[in-house]
Amino acid sequence: MKIAIVYDSGYGHTAKQAQAVAEGVQRVEGAEAIVLPVAENPEPWDTLQDCDAIIFGSPTYNGSLSARLKKFMEDATRPVWSSMKWRNKIAAGFTNSGAMHGDKLNSLIGMSLFAAQHGMIWVGLDLFASTNPEDKNRIGGWLGAMAQSDNASPDITPIKSDLETAAHLGQRVAETTKQFISGQ
Repeated sequence: MKIAIVYDSGYGHTAKQAQAVAEGVQRVEGAEAIVLPVAENPEPWDTLQDCDAIIFGSPTYNGSLSARLKKFMEDATRPVWSSMKWRNKIAAGFTNSGAMHGDKLNSLIGMSLFAAQHGMIWVGLDLFASTNPEDKNRIGGWLGAMAQSDNASPDITPIKSDLETAAHLGQRVAETTKQFISGQ
């Protein structure tokens, strides 16, 4: 079972989150995480076609997805959209911004609408929100994993609980994908 993590990262924070998602995917027996930064892989069609799930990730800039991920989604995926090649693939998303909220939900909505237009099946978080900064889902997202990074180095932020939330999303997607492809 192959699960791609297609993401953009402007300063390294979202890349760190993508690695946490990949670690979560690897927790599930038989799951392989394939990490694909869009800046390095502008059109990885063969790789993505062979995957059972695709998890999208982007920093949230000014309440929206990064320009590179938008370009990938809006321009580069047209060949697979017109023939619905991603139909029934599992999809999910994660995002990161400097502000605690920063309109991250808008980024996740953009990703989920993109997935819906491709006929994909969206998987969100199954974690209750917490007010404890050491708990998973401290930001309170349901549609996907959210992280907050301040204006600090990726060596410091996102914090451990946000990375654990991202890993949980990766594991959840892998478990859901495993169930889906086995017909459960």
